Amino acid sequence: MTAYAYRLVNVFTQGRRALSGNPLCVFERAQTLDEATMQALALQFNLSETTFILPSERASARVRIFTPRYEMPFAGHPTLGTAHVCRALGLGGERLTLEMQAGVIAVRALDDRWTLQANAPTWREVAEPRTLLAGMLGLAERDLADRPLWVNAGREQLIVPLASEAAVRRVNVQAGLLAELKSSDGQSMVYVFAPAGAGTLARFFFPVGNSVREDPATGSAAANLGGWLLATGRTLPCEFDLSQGEYTGRPSQLRLQVDAERRVFVSGEVIEIGRGTINL
Repeated sequence: MTAYAYRLVNVFTQGRRALSGNPLCVFERAQTLDEATMQALALQFNLSETTFILPSERASARVRIFTPRYEMPFAGHPTLGTAHVCRALGLGGERLTLEMQAGVIAVRALDDRWTLQANAPTWREVAEPRTLLAGMLGLAERDLADRPLWVNAGREQLIVPLASEAAVRRVNVQAGLLAELKSSDGQSMVYVFAPAGAGTLARFFFPVGNSVREDPATGSAAANLGGWLLATGRTLPCEFDLSQGEYTGRPSQLRLQVDAERRVFVSGEVIEIGRGTINL
């Protein structure tokens, strides 16, 4: 029997509150774990994601990311949370790189505030009519703002701007309709926000079985919002403070920056709240 060490961290915390942000489990040294065991451990912890640190010849570390159901090529809060653990393990300092399926991601820290530079985003138009999108969100068509897009800055997601913060608060996603909208990798995920100045309320939804779950804080979606800003020709540089998680009981704060060189950065605070071992 082997003991595998893990750490529990919260990412995108609000004011460093211990039980805010998005929780993450990080296994410190996973090179002897096979893929099936990694997937089973992600289901055991049943967090939105669990990550596994492996050696890399291209970066400070290689990272695999699993939800309870499948492996992901990239996700924001697992990137920042795993970087925090890598620094604690001596695998890098205030600047490090993480090798993921989506590519090598550069990450930097200022104390416990971590920032990732996302991949250069791509985007495509949404084929479905606005009436279907509105119905999927439980809203009227007039609640949708300009130009929903599929955006990919590491993982493709549906980005839907809404006309007001009130509309963001009224969203009631219909699971059946959401399941009909598939990303390029066959997943159904939607991120809604109201573009109302520097402070922006955002929400992220994905299906679990026949129901819909809301995510407390979604760094990959924040990066995709950066891609949406580029696609729609917003004035650069720009930055947004994104509030998320209010309706999950896990208030979270993310910072999105798009610089004059069209680079997309997502940042937030990371805190460790516990550690342990699991025997296999």
